[in-house]
Amino acid sequence: MKWNLLFFFNSTLLGAGLAMDAFSVSLANGLHEPAMGRKKMCRIAGTFAAFQAFMPMTGWICVHTILQYFQVFEKFIPWIALALLVFIGGKMLIEGLRGDDEDGDAQNHAAGPAALFIQGIATSIDALSVGFAIADYGFAMALACSLIIAAVTFLMCMAGLSIGRKFGTRFSGKAAVLGGVILIVIGLEIFITGVF
Repeated sequence: MKWNLLFFFNSTLLGAGLAMDAFSVSLANGLHEPAMGRKKMCRIAGTFAAFQAFMPMTGWICVHTILQYFQVFEKFIPWIALALLVFIGGKMLIEGLRGDDEDGDAQNHAAGPAALFIQGIATSIDALSVGFAIADYGFAMALACSLIIAAVTFLMCMAGLSIGRKFGTRFSGKAAVLGGVILIVIGLEIFITGVF
């Protein structure tokens, strides 16, 4: 692959495809916390973007160094994503059904540092395999591709958070239930796609 318009176009499309899970999780976070401020939105979108940039580069490095170890790990990716997203989604669902989302403390936990870290891993872990797709790139091109993926992810997550906030205000008490269901469905989709 050469540095040309096709490279940037393909990287952008790859970013959009990889960012769909992060977009959906951002939507769920926005639904769960309709009063979320712009700074927190940037932190959430930035976290997802950072993971989406880190994972393909990690995969690229694995291809060029420890390929045999990565291939053993690859079959566990759907299981890990399922476990993480069902855990976070289930927690949001239970809080929503109990009515815990009425207090600000529950909202802070939905996209708090620990939950955000888990969401970031769960939504980007499948991007490790992108390292195989970009294995023939040099380091600079692989890094540029990863940064384009991160930029696309950031923009899509900001859109997801904004949409979620808008509808979260309308759905008020049931937003956490809907957000939890979305996360669980995403986990199942990653699992089913990865295993079958």
